Amino acid sequence: MKLHGYWRSSAAYRVRIALNIKGLEAEHCPVHLVNNGGEQHSAGYQLLNPAQLVPTLEDGGLSLNQSLAIIQYLEDCYPQVPLFPADPAQKAAVMAFALDIACDIHPLNNLRVLQYLTGPLALSELQKMQWIKHWLAVGFDALEKRLLLTADRYCFGDEITIADLCLVPQVYNALRFQLDMKNYPLISAIYQRCNELEAFQKAAPEQQADAV
Repeated sequence: MKLHGYWRSSAAYRVRIALNIKGLEAEHCPVHLVNNGGEQHSAGYQLLNPAQLVPTLEDGGLSLNQSLAIIQYLEDCYPQVPLFPADPAQKAAVMAFALDIACDIHPLNNLRVLQYLTGPLALSELQKMQWIKHWLAVGFDALEKRLLLTADRYCFGDEITIADLCLVPQVYNALRFQLDMKNYPLISAIYQRCNELEAFQKAAPEQQADAV
């Protein structure tokens, strides 16, 4: 198994956590999103992932993009240490929370969006940061309210789920962009508890071989 990703990609970060929790080994293949105009745009990488994004998982003849699809694939193939509840209603709620992050929060602060803001749209760095913090706050306001109903030690009770795998990288990004987290005590507490676990620590961006 090979995982193509970038050390600071929150989507690749999610998959690294999943691999670690399930005790799976994958060869990590760095794809630098900035060097040489972005290695994700190379002809070779486009053969693996025409969307020119990370991560991409190779497993045998399979080439799979989209972090949540990759995690679902790992769950189906390696169901030991599950990342989803068994109850259908609870499973759907967990996935909805993960999608709130992966579909509604993360894309608005993705590298290619930020590059477009400061490139063709000619926004200043200050305006870019205002954009980032606005959409992070909108998303985190909703997540904090949801966690009031579901959280215990982690996002959904006392077991790690895909919701936590999505939350931790998003909080990492928020801290990197200096979002004030004082309004998000539940999010902050879960982030800290998750990062006490070895699977999360090993997946952290700074622990990756391509970290700079």
